[in-house]
Amino acid sequence: MERIGDAVRSELGRFGTAGEMTDVVASWPQAVGETVARNAWPARLSRDRTLHVNASSSAWAFELQQLESEIVGRLQEVLGGAAPSKLRFVPGPLPEAVPTDDERRASPLPEATLEQVREARALAANIESEDLRKSVEKAARASLARAADDRAV
Repeated sequence: MERIGDAVRSELGRFGTAGEMTDVVASWPQAVGETVARNAWPARLSRDRTLHVNASSSAWAFELQQLESEIVGRLQEVLGGAAPSKLRFVPGPLPEAVPTDDERRASPLPEATLEQVREARALAANIESEDLRKSVEKAARASLARAADDRAV
């Protein structure tokens, strides 16, 4: 059975360096570390094997350019022959950061509306054990409020 990542990589390989970018992007956080990955992200790989990397600011771009040989070495350790030969850092857009588990826990839960409280109570109404009924009602209330909050524009 062929993995979807292999199929995508093979298909992108038909378009020159685009296929190699999947490996570079997948390896980037491991090669450069979490802090750098939050502030610089691979944008494209040119035909001369230069990896163009967007940085969150000109200061980050400048500092990382000074570390080019070290970063290329790390990428070579991870990617072998598929590693880029040069790096070029410029200020540019970065992908939206995925919140960490700590950040998700720190964000306040949305308040349930009166309608959501009533719906949660109705969902748990047939549970005989009072403790279990209260726990299920609380969980349902939170789930309904969070689902509505996620859909909010």
